[in-house]
Amino acid sequence: MTSAPAARLLAGRYRVGELIGRGGMAEVHAGYDARLGREVAIKILRADLARDISFLQRFRREAQAAATLNHSSIVAVFDSGEETVTESGGAALAVPFIVMERVHGRTLRQILHEDGPLPAGEAARIMAEALSALSYSHAHGLVHRDIKPANIMVDDSGAVKVMDFGIARAIADTAATMTNTSVVIGTAQYLSPEQAQGSDVDARSDVYGAGCVLYELLSGRTPFVGDSPVAIAYQHVGEEPRPASAHATGVPFDIDCVVLHALAKRPQDRYQDAQAMADDLYAVHHGMPIGAAARATGLARKAGGRGTDAAATPRGEAATEPGPAVPIAATDPLTGVLPTYVPPPRNRRAVLALITAILLAAGAVFWAVSSGFVGVRHDVAVPEVTGHLQSAAMAELSSAGFSPIPDTVKDLRPPGTVVSQDPPAGSLRQPNSPVTLFVSGGPGVVTVPDVKHFAPSSAEQVLRNQGLHVGRIRMQDSADVAKGLVIATEPKADQKVDGSVRVDLLVSTGQVTVPDVLGKTYEDAQQILSKVNLVARPRFVASTKRVGTVVRQTHRKERVPSSTEIDLDVVDSPPATIVKTITPSPAPTRTPDVPVPADTSTPDPTSR
Repeated sequence: MTSAPAARLLAGRYRVGELIGRGGMAEVHAGYDARLGREVAIKILRADLARDISFLQRFRREAQAAATLNHSSIVAVFDSGEETVTESGGAALAVPFIVMERVHGRTLRQILHEDGPLPAGEAARIMAEALSALSYSHAHGLVHRDIKPANIMVDDSGAVKVMDFGIARAIADTAATMTNTSVVIGTAQYLSPEQAQGSDVDARSDVYGAGCVLYELLSGRTPFVGDSPVAIAYQHVGEEPRPASAHATGVPFDIDCVVLHALAKRPQDRYQDAQAMADDLYAVHHGMPIGAAARATGLARKAGGRGTDAAATPRGEAATEPGPAVPIAATDPLTGVLPTYVPPPRNRRAVLALITAILLAAGAVFWAVSSGFVGVRHDVAVPEVTGHLQSAAMAELSSAGFSPIPDTVKDLRPPGTVVSQDPPAGSLRQPNSPVTLFVSGGPGVVTVPDVKHFAPSSAEQVLRNQGLHVGRIRMQDSADVAKGLVIATEPKADQKVDGSVRVDLLVSTGQVTVPDVLGKTYEDAQQILSKVNLVARPRFVASTKRVGTVVRQTHRKERVPSSTEIDLDVVDSPPATIVKTITPSPAPTRTPDVPVPADTSTPDPTSR
């Protein structure tokens, strides 16, 4: 009977198990850390790519990038190294590997394939957590550059993990890299316009990629589809996507607004950072109002009609200028130079017909006005009535020729006071136009919204939208909330309060107190530290204490930044036994008793 082959061992401690994933440049295996006794995942560069310096650099860059990030929603990297293998010709080849946190769950790509589109609330929650991780990455100077469903996992408990920083670059280096090489890097369906054109990229490119992923989670399809990566990239640059709700039922208007705002063509028109988009998605998830900028984007698109895509292109007109055939699938990473976008040529006859119609319409209007059939419009300035009592404001508007419409709102100002007006004072309107007066009805009873993980400025806006005002902002240590974000409110979320109550915000310092884990087993100590978002880093020592026990730790009972590494001295063997040979000394010899003679001396006569 043939015995099973011995498990492959890396760095003398990592046992390589079954294949659990395969990508374009690496294979991922289940693994086991024999020293620490824990499951890991081991990512190994394909041997056929290990000779290519560009793939080697990308793989090593992933290890370096991810190792600098300690965030609960980013897959942790524990170790990296290289394994020397012997090729068929006898030559030695160094193949790099990365040892990572083992995540039991599914990627968003698998979820979409197996379950289809997600409910809007769940899609918002997942992407809000992913964006919080990206915000952390951006704050540490790294742009991911390849956000797609295959790079975001949801574990069995529902927690979100962002992974694969293989093409991540330092923000300071990204512009130079993209501009100097003019190379497009990323996956075609999730490329930002600036990536597709080989231009400068920054954190807002990841926001665009996140918008593409969210679009797919909601609708089951990407914003743009095409026969090749080049065709899709052209659409990212030159076409507006239809709202996700055009492809799926049950997508709320607010989340359409968030997606369209993230997919703005110009970076300056998008969310300016990932956390701002996360805040709006948390608001959607909790049924609260989104920010004004995203809502304005959605309203503008709604007023202007649907965007164009391949499905909406009239027959006979190409959605993009035809490009050369590319022998790769549309889902493959796109690397190459994208030509400058050229708008499709319009039908000349249709353009001439449109110009003729415009000229005829203009002539008709001129004739109607000059003939007296249409009167000349005389606009009137809307008076300022904000701050007035409702009765006085309505009388003033009526005397100016407008039709006042009161609308009662919750507000801290005295009941009956005009809080604001629409249109604002000074606007020019025709006589008899309606003017809405927002009149305070007093604060009333209000439910405190949940603003955990919001930036204080965003939390304050949400509270104002609910008719509440912020009281004090107090700093507090937190193990699970990033520095500068809201931990909780006082009164607590979902509590019903009088609208006159001011809500205090508890904001994370980003610090935690290090627990005392001396005497614990390493596994217990690791769990205790992990609960407060600290990272255990073992150092193995010899001691008379039980093997596996922590005998020393750094920063014990001190306040440190979240994600700090805590060094633990862990017993892995007893101290060496020192054997000392003792040579016995000879036994003392007994001296025989000798009688002492009596004193027989003659006394000195002078002593008397």
